[in-house]
Amino acid sequence: MLTVSVLLLPLLLSSPPVSSSPLAKDQSVCARTFCGAGRECVSTDRGEPVCRCLQRCDVTEHWVCGSNGRSYRNHCELHRDACITQTKIHVEHRGHCLEKPTKTDVSPIVCFLSDRDWLRERVIQWLQEEVESASNVSSANDLLQTYFKTYDNGDSELDSKEFLSFLKHNETALNLTYSNTLETNLLLRSLCVDALIELSDENADWKLSLTEFINCLTSTYHPYERKCALEDEVLEDGAETQMECNKCVCACGNWVCTALTCTGEHQVEENDKEGAEEEEMTEEEWSRRVAELNAL
Repeated sequence: MLTVSVLLLPLLLSSPPVSSSPLAKDQSVCARTFCGAGRECVSTDRGEPVCRCLQRCDVTEHWVCGSNGRSYRNHCELHRDACITQTKIHVEHRGHCLEKPTKTDVSPIVCFLSDRDWLRERVIQWLQEEVESASNVSSANDLLQTYFKTYDNGDSELDSKEFLSFLKHNETALNLTYSNTLETNLLLRSLCVDALIELSDENADWKLSLTEFINCLTSTYHPYERKCALEDEVLEDGAETQMECNKCVCACGNWVCTALTCTGEHQVEENDKEGAEEEEMTEEEWSRRVAELNAL
């Protein structure tokens, strides 16, 4: 038996390598394609490599300041935004940008998809760690039911205020920091909570039932990613447009706009001054215009 084994070994070693299958070739089609920072290669139905903007980046925090004056959680987020907006953005310096908005270019404070997803993933991670360390909790669903009962005011639904209270339960573990100022952090956290509620709010009442709350914070739940429409275009998260002197930004499927009083070059022309008072928009009319933009 030993002699036979020794004789078979050279035969096995000298056998020609098995050719790769068509499936393996399809999977490696992107191995020879370089897409650049902020992009990734995907294979088409025909097996051809195509570069597209990254769907998402990792959640590691290595903040950088972009040349557009915006802070990014890491280099990947900066390059992804440059790809989506089709603009050139380079790193000015490490860390957050100095928050000194100018009157000529003021952007609304918004919660982007990357901010919302980062917050959601950190909460899911915190819950998983708590389940592993607790002997009396069998699953994340059981833990979520406990928290739901703790922060529900009795109407069997969690609103944004109650959701924020739930997050404050483990503030240290979440380490929720977006910018250098406390006021901006609190505002962005509130906006991201609204985005999380909208994520799994099936009946659109801006509150979460127990089932919706569990879906929102379950890693296997993958809701439809909303985008923003503008005329005949469908734009990605982070896209921008202009309404008179105000900037509008696409964030989590909604257009969010500043509400500045337009002056200077945006004032009514001399020949249009007659009836200018009727053309000046009230806050209600401005909100309606933004709503119409989102309705697209």
